[in-house]
Amino acid sequence: MTNKNNSLGWKFIDNDSTFVLNNPQKSSYLYFPLVNEAGMMSAITPTLHGDIKTSQNTFLMAPVSSEDLHNSRAARNFWVHIEGEGAWSATGNSSKQLSYNFNDEEDEEVNLEAGFLWHKVTRSNKRIGIQAELTSFVPANDDQVELLKVTLTNTGDQNITISPTAAIPLYARSADDIRDHRHVTSLLHRIFTSSYGIEVQPTLSFDERGHKINHVTYSVLGADQNGESPTGFFPIVEDFIGEGGNLDWPEVIVKNAEPHAKPGETFEGYESVGALKFNTATLEPNQSKSYIVALMITDDRPSSVNEIAKKYCSEEQFDVLLEQNKADWKNKLNNLSFQTSDNDFNQWMKWVTLQPILRRIYGCSFLPHHDYGKGGRGWRDLWQDCLALLIMDDPKKVKDLLYNNFAGVRIDGSNATIIGSEPGEFVADRNNIARVWMDHGAWPFLTTQLYINQSGDIEFLLENQTYFKDTQIKRSKDLDLEWNPEHGNQLQTENSDTYQGTILEHMLLQNIVQFFNVGKHNNIKLEGADWNDAFDLAPELGESVAFTALYASNLKEMSELLLSLQEKAGVDELQLAKEITILLDTISKPIDYDVVEEKLNLLDQYFETCSHKISGEKTSISIKELAADLNSKADWMINHLRQNEWIKNEEGFEWFNGYYNNDAEPVEGDHENGVRMTLTGQVFPVMGGVATEDQVKKIADSVTNYLKDEKIGYRLNSQFGEIQQNIGRGFGFAFGHKENGAMFSHMAVMYSNAMYQRQFGHEGFDVINSIYELSKNFELSRIYPGVPEYISEKGRGMYHYLTGSASWLLLTVLTEMFGVKGHLGDLALEPKLLQNQFNEQNEASVFSYFANRHLNIVYKNKKGLDYGAYQIQSISLDGQEVAFESKQKAVIVSREVISQLTENENHTLEVVLG
Repeated sequence: MTNKNNSLGWKFIDNDSTFVLNNPQKSSYLYFPLVNEAGMMSAITPTLHGDIKTSQNTFLMAPVSSEDLHNSRAARNFWVHIEGEGAWSATGNSSKQLSYNFNDEEDEEVNLEAGFLWHKVTRSNKRIGIQAELTSFVPANDDQVELLKVTLTNTGDQNITISPTAAIPLYARSADDIRDHRHVTSLLHRIFTSSYGIEVQPTLSFDERGHKINHVTYSVLGADQNGESPTGFFPIVEDFIGEGGNLDWPEVIVKNAEPHAKPGETFEGYESVGALKFNTATLEPNQSKSYIVALMITDDRPSSVNEIAKKYCSEEQFDVLLEQNKADWKNKLNNLSFQTSDNDFNQWMKWVTLQPILRRIYGCSFLPHHDYGKGGRGWRDLWQDCLALLIMDDPKKVKDLLYNNFAGVRIDGSNATIIGSEPGEFVADRNNIARVWMDHGAWPFLTTQLYINQSGDIEFLLENQTYFKDTQIKRSKDLDLEWNPEHGNQLQTENSDTYQGTILEHMLLQNIVQFFNVGKHNNIKLEGADWNDAFDLAPELGESVAFTALYASNLKEMSELLLSLQEKAGVDELQLAKEITILLDTISKPIDYDVVEEKLNLLDQYFETCSHKISGEKTSISIKELAADLNSKADWMINHLRQNEWIKNEEGFEWFNGYYNNDAEPVEGDHENGVRMTLTGQVFPVMGGVATEDQVKKIADSVTNYLKDEKIGYRLNSQFGEIQQNIGRGFGFAFGHKENGAMFSHMAVMYSNAMYQRQFGHEGFDVINSIYELSKNFELSRIYPGVPEYISEKGRGMYHYLTGSASWLLLTVLTEMFGVKGHLGDLALEPKLLQNQFNEQNEASVFSYFANRHLNIVYKNKKGLDYGAYQIQSISLDGQEVAFESKQKAVIVSREVISQLTENENHTLEVVLG
């Protein structure tokens, strides 16, 4: 990496990836996640805006999108009325202070410090002589609570008298009510005051689930550092702000009013604010006083508010819980770390390591840019997030998750697209939309293959699982009107038994059905869309050449995996559903793959046999014959793509056409509006071995020429110049944004991965380095450490934290850049590090988890050679030389050697390059 000066933005201050940022309030759209495994999900900004929730239907603070971060006045505020000075907000949320951002003479000094996963803002006003330090986190326990500690310090030379008031608006209901019945749902509010704070328990829930009795309670509790409770409360928003006032300049704060309520009172039918006023105090110079505020969501009103206050609202408990929280997140992240010549990159990758965990908890929702989701993850997200889990921990801990996921596969090769909250729970789609993404069948094989390579558990392929069943049949082209939802969502046999097939059978169907599901040009139909969800307007004649290449690669590798299963497990035959033999045409009745109609007719035959129920009969198939069938299909696809989808344009550049539109026209190539090219169309032919080595070189040149932009990196596509109603809504987006020509991290990282896989290490490195440099260039990106979903035309990082690109980035850096991966359970090493990635001692290392052992794998490049010039010369484990065997360009260390090491200890694997 390049070690550019990062003085204009955040910088790391320790080896735990803690970072600091000066004047964070001067950057718009910044937000930070606070979360725990119990499901407390928060977003917090430098001014403590954001929201707090546990689900779509339980928001403590009002839900916010990215624009609300600067439009909304609702924030976690902490007011201080200073005698002789007036109202001052410790969070900067007063009308007066908000103007400071544009008035350097009266500017307050603000600093941010953050780590895993805590957030601290320090705000100082030298003229007044006061400093506030605000620390926020979500404890690592089973409670749904966010804690805030505010420490006020007299930084002047005179005594100051302060009257503090915590003020957090309590939305206390479903996100659906933010506009729809906003006032009506406030009439449901029942507000209670107790010794330590305010609780809101609406009588009913008023959302898409119907009008139901509500028990969920939203609380704001607080005490000073000594455990002393508030002196009183302002529970109702309209009384708190006063007529003509607002949350930035509330009347009761400006006038330092006496509290409106004491403990033990009840109020009904109003918007509420958790406004807790504390006793007036006098601070001598350099004296400090702290206040602890707990923001909590509970299933019912707490039986003892005093017990909760004792648990959370003391400085001692706060500090203990904060250290526990730091230790918990460190433990979650300690199985993977990288050491290169660029320490900023090493630390930045730690924040990338966090991101798949965040997506597992938040799903694709509940952070400000992710305002389109209602919780949960889609099918593609689930499988790709598992990639990171498999390399960060014991793969067998992920086994049950993988197994449960396969229950979402339909017998027609499609799948449910929304994952429920319980293991193995699926629904067809949100709002029961009949839509099929053609790429969905490809991802489970990639993830399962990684699991088998990491664990050696190849017999997982033989475990039996159910199939998902609903009214959608023939890949959502028809309806099964005989299906009765009361019978559940599992495929039945003609005898009304629940049918089960092996995991291998599930993957086989997902991939082999697609081989026959082709369009006019004999590539797989685009259907509802592929990975690029915005290519959604070509369901009749559209084709995805890109994912035809991935399915071809899957069939080829599945064929090889079958032969490994035969060798490793001693299995010669497999039991498959009788109906599937129709699709194994080379075994039963061969057809001409060049004739589209023959493929579609055969597929229709198969669909007719399994549209309602299946026979339940199974057929024994030879592994050798099955592997040959898959291999023949893969070879046909590869030859077809090489011969028919390779483009050479007028400027002499060459690459693959990635798509056909709904007019059955190729999408890429020369056009009157300019050259059209997609990155996706190149990634999968390269990654899957469809492109020859010569073609890979030409693709790299074409991508550099047409898609690489020094300002924003590798674009997802070139400028098409017009709306493409015959391919997808994405071209309605402005060019350079999201799916239309942005640097979309997911596909850019996959391009890097593909280049690394094909031994183009410098090209692979350049992509990852560009993403890293763009992300850490705070002056443009305006994001905290980590990888965003995409970089906008202005260079701003967008949709931070919850992106599948994080899993692929971790996978690529570990398995391709550092070359540490599994091979049917054994350890394979094939480093592709460049010379400038080794430190001054000519070393680079990765701390990883393999075979249930912690390994510090140290590459020693004593001669300072560049990638391509070195090979692995010797390997030692804890000082003892280890035997290895060469396999293509990698070396293999037996799993048995590693398994003999002591558990729960760190072991060093030294690899000498020369």
